[in-house]
Amino acid sequence: MDFQFQQRGGRHQRRSKVTCRRAPGTVNFPLMSMTQSRWLPFVLLTCSNVFMTFAWYGHLKFKDRPIWLVIVVSWSIAFFEYVLQVPANRWGSNVYSPAQLKVAQEIITLTVFSVFAVFYLGDAIKWNHLAAFACMIAAACFIFLPKN
Repeated sequence: MDFQFQQRGGRHQRRSKVTCRRAPGTVNFPLMSMTQSRWLPFVLLTCSNVFMTFAWYGHLKFKDRPIWLVIVVSWSIAFFEYVLQVPANRWGSNVYSPAQLKVAQEIITLTVFSVFAVFYLGDAIKWNHLAAFACMIAAACFIFLPKN
């Protein structure tokens, strides 16, 4: 970090300027735009939920494996969930409230799990699952209403 001094109104003010070195030929993608993004938290939460769903439910196809092995593999997969979820929530909190992030995360979880249950586990989605999903969407509508 280096500092620049500017004179305003006869006074010297200290203004910090962060400089980053990057490799030649790389694209400059400022971190500030990532941390203020409205869509990036949802992309990261979706990817995080794919890992979470496999960590929590993927072992159901391998019931013949020892439980200790399933736990180790599940925790190994869950590590990548946290690598995505922590930045999603931290950066998302710059734009959304914690309640909005939580409701969005639950909808994403339900969506990812529904796809996982049908295509990986071979389960069917029933009417009551769809009704519960509709209630979650209603919750999202309420949580994202304007504050005024």
